[in-house]
Amino acid sequence: MALSFLYIAFIRVLELLRLRGSDTIDLAIEVVILRHEIAVLRRQVARPTLRAADRALLAGLSGLLSRAKRSRLFVQPETLLRWHRDLVRRRWTYPHRPGRPSIPVGTVRLVVRLARENPTWGYRRIHGELVGMGIRLAPSSVWAILKRHGIEPSPTRSGPNWSEFLRAQTSTLLACDFFSVDTVLLRRLYVLFFIEHGSRKVHVAGVTASPTETWVTQQARQLAWTLGERSVPARWLLRDRDAKFTAAFDEVFRTEDIEIIRTPVRAPPANAVAERFVGTVRRECLDRMIILGRRHLVAVLGEFVDHYNTHRPHRTLGQAAPCQPRPVELNAAAHFGHVARTDRLGGVIHEYFLMA
Repeated sequence: MALSFLYIAFIRVLELLRLRGSDTIDLAIEVVILRHEIAVLRRQVARPTLRAADRALLAGLSGLLSRAKRSRLFVQPETLLRWHRDLVRRRWTYPHRPGRPSIPVGTVRLVVRLARENPTWGYRRIHGELVGMGIRLAPSSVWAILKRHGIEPSPTRSGPNWSEFLRAQTSTLLACDFFSVDTVLLRRLYVLFFIEHGSRKVHVAGVTASPTETWVTQQARQLAWTLGERSVPARWLLRDRDAKFTAAFDEVFRTEDIEIIRTPVRAPPANAVAERFVGTVRRECLDRMIILGRRHLVAVLGEFVDHYNTHRPHRTLGQAAPCQPRPVELNAAAHFGHVARTDRLGGVIHEYFLMA
């Protein structure tokens, strides 16, 4: 560091001696100081930031210096030429260039959304849907958007995935099963129920101590009459391989154009929706009560199924009940204190409502 200081001091002394003959010794000293300050700043700043006025002043004054002194400036001839090229470029750049206008971002997102929500639609079908909504876009633009987002524009890109397939079938799929209940006197009763996969609505067909073929077939006929009132007819009935489901039981539904689907042997998860209801009715109702007899069980199940269909929230339905629309969300803090409670089954089940 000492050697560096001595060298810089020696250079500055030589500059002062060269300028000593000048009458303006103060100006010479100031020039030396300014040169040293510039040298220090150059070591700290990689590239100085210049405004348009700075560039014009440096370009004009550099023409008054000799060729030897111009090399000391940080503005070199190449820099002046680049500044001039930038001025020419800005001077002859038009604000509106001819060509096809860009596609709005919202339209691009809509094209991609239509393609992903409808796997069987090609770019022509998507273009037709856009025309129906009043969106003007060329078919070739739709094709280009799909290719840019990695989506095949052909109408047979891919089939539905399992989630899409199952959701499409739920509205026409029924499931049925038996579950047993032991009374206070240890008499076993059997409950036959049906559940709609799409709406999760439950139908209790009947309760009996002897589920004979005649009884089971009669319950199937009564339910088939009820299903005839549905706006969307059922197409499939899912059941296990219990011996209580006889050929006569299956024939009742075949006459209603309902196909029977039997689950694999010893595979309760194949009928998961029905099994889930059995678990729910046991946890929330039957395990908390003692059943006296058949009439008592029929009354208890009737009350619980009405609660299940009209009030109990279901995650699959967005926390709505099977037979009730989803309620409008309100500010809970503003209505706290206006909540009423209704008890079912002697207080085993509670239902809450907002009072107006």
